[in-house]
Amino acid sequence: MSMTPETIRKAISGVVDENLQTDYVSAGWVKNIAIDGNAVSLTVELGYPAKSLHAFIRNRLLAALKEVEGIGDIRIDVTTTMLTHAVQRGVKPLPGVRNIIAVSSGKGGVGKSTVTANLALALAAEGARVGILDADIYGPSQPTLMGISEKPKSSDGQHFDPIEQYGLQLMSIGFMMDSVQPLAWRAPMITQALMQLLGQTKWRDLDYLLIDMPPGTGDIQMTLSQKAPLTGAVVVTTPQDVAVLDAKKGLMMFRKMNVDILGIVENMSSYVCTHCGQIEHIFGKDGGKLMSETYGVDSLGEIPLNIAVREQTDNGKPVVVAEPEGLMARIFRDIAYRLAAKVALKPKDMTGMFPPVRVEP
Repeated sequence: MSMTPETIRKAISGVVDENLQTDYVSAGWVKNIAIDGNAVSLTVELGYPAKSLHAFIRNRLLAALKEVEGIGDIRIDVTTTMLTHAVQRGVKPLPGVRNIIAVSSGKGGVGKSTVTANLALALAAEGARVGILDADIYGPSQPTLMGISEKPKSSDGQHFDPIEQYGLQLMSIGFMMDSVQPLAWRAPMITQALMQLLGQTKWRDLDYLLIDMPPGTGDIQMTLSQKAPLTGAVVVTTPQDVAVLDAKKGLMMFRKMNVDILGIVENMSSYVCTHCGQIEHIFGKDGGKLMSETYGVDSLGEIPLNIAVREQTDNGKPVVVAEPEGLMARIFRDIAYRLAAKVALKPKDMTGMFPPVRVEP
């Protein structure tokens, strides 16, 4: 039986990526199939960063192809190419940034900023170029989380140069605020400042920019959701009823703004006793999971309470970089895979594909 590209596609179509929830053929990521006698070569071009999974993916595809009758040498290259994906209608993508993801919470105190920092670091560890815009006016904590004490500078007198730390590019509203005194600005001033930070920071070729949003659903959050070119949003909650109730409001706000909900992250989902191993659901159980089922939104994962996360956060070195091979880093990495895979399956941005049409009178 002679082999054809269709034979090869059929053989590997049963290999489902658990982060995509589909196979690589259906995702359109199988490229450059070449057949020379009984030798086969192909490329799988992933749309999300997962360099630590490349060997695993290659081995699964090899196993599937070895079942093809008469096949000989097999060469599979696994690469990653992250594209710019569509944003809200009427808003153009930001130069220098392929995808912007808002990380939101309905209320404060659910660990949104810690989740943002560790997801950004997990994406970067898997090969992406990542930045964080700290837009949480009520508690701009990213400089502290990242161990940053210096202020940003401007190399051209017109744009801010982001601070670089742990491989990330960072800009924070906290750089414009006193570290102790509250910010006595009205909403229009704050929104203008945040949009200026977003648009006038010299982001350098980012695959993902995560915006650490202020908690709640007020004027500032709504304006950012309308004006910032968002690929999608992530909602962070804890399992307890009051947090889930507020998280639902945040989810509905994004839907009204026509922002795609990429998923829900449940933080502080449980606590494992370090002495006896007993699992305690201190803040309730499955609140984020039930919310995702109710609203038809993906659950990206659950993050347990862990003292290492708090200790490393206080030290200005988030757990993903402090303990990259530890349990918590693996949990954040798995959530980052699912988040980036959701982005990769969104429609591509087509605004730059065609020149503008001008009609002369």
